Amino acid sequence: MKRNLLLTPGPTKIPEQLLEVLARPIIHHRTPQFQNEIKEVSEGLQYICQTQNEVYTVPASGTGAMEAAVCNLLSPGDKAICVEGGKFGERWAEICKAFNVAPVIVKVEWGKDVTVAQIKAELDKEPSIKAVFVTLVETSTGVTSDIKSIADVVKNTKAVLVVDAVSGLGVTDLQMDNWSVDVVCSASHKGLMLPPGVAFVAVSPKAYKYMETSANHRFYFDLRKAKKALDKVDTAFTPAISIMIAMNESIKMIKTEGLQNKFAQYARLAKGVQAAAEALGLKLFAQPSCRSNVLTAICVPDGMSAKKIAKEMRDVHGITIAAGQGHVEDKIVRIAHMGCLDEYDLLTGIACLEKVLAKQGHKFEFGTGLAAAQKVYNSDACAPSACGCKH
Repeated sequence: MKRNLLLTPGPTKIPEQLLEVLARPIIHHRTPQFQNEIKEVSEGLQYICQTQNEVYTVPASGTGAMEAAVCNLLSPGDKAICVEGGKFGERWAEICKAFNVAPVIVKVEWGKDVTVAQIKAELDKEPSIKAVFVTLVETSTGVTSDIKSIADVVKNTKAVLVVDAVSGLGVTDLQMDNWSVDVVCSASHKGLMLPPGVAFVAVSPKAYKYMETSANHRFYFDLRKAKKALDKVDTAFTPAISIMIAMNESIKMIKTEGLQNKFAQYARLAKGVQAAAEALGLKLFAQPSCRSNVLTAICVPDGMSAKKIAKEMRDVHGITIAAGQGHVEDKIVRIAHMGCLDEYDLLTGIACLEKVLAKQGHKFEFGTGLAAAQKVYNSDACAPSACGCKH
């Protein structure tokens, strides 16, 4: 059987114990058995989001959670800041326009992080702004935003802070309540190690007041319906039953290891991949101050094609990484280190990357990247009980 190792920024590799749960016979969703799953999943998502606020699930991918946030919070004619530092930041503005919300664009050079000063300047200039849409981890660039500092500014205004945490949740620290974040959007197929199919939105009381007064059209993604159903330990519409049940198990796995231990684990994995890339003479795309623990974006050598590198790794060697997006689609490759990936998965990916780079003419000594990653993983060792690694 051909290898199928996913080192992509979503969907991610699924642990065997969750594959077993997903393969179980389906149950009906209007039953006491599934109500128990709903209750546990809701409480578990509060743990993952680090909040006491309610978390509403909808059958969708992460973009469904983002759309639900826009159409529930805002009315036609409202203004909202949208931070555009990559393809997913641009998506916030695209969704706003679809619902006749006027986006106030904050442009950020790809590979860099938005500054608090940029956001504060727009809030001071436009006091009528009702929402600030930001991205926790911009997977098109490998950049992590300083959500805590942004929240410190937004919380003192009428605006609500809405975070696209689709990729970063459970991988990068995001303290919804402690940092005064109003809305967190995420989904099942990234840090929670499951197939796409369940999106969820955590909502603060400040944000829910906006949802009660929004004049925008909404039906399937109406979070008022989701709240009404959750109050009865139910879902508004047919859920992705098997994924919801597996999500319950996924959250239990994360709880067993502990969120802070998971964050440390992903930081360690990221450090190894970054060291490998630099040892091979490759430039990292994101600036050092904002590099992500979710994935590493690596610039390919001049004259080489990121798409060809990714294609050969996938089609010839069975290891899937991602090329870039937008104007850097053929200039960077992106290697994820989240979910249930461990150092051995990443060492396999680095070895394959070396093989493909050498074939395409990049000059380096074989094993250089592997040695750099191994040095990190051996010197920055963590106990199995802390991160789940087996070494």
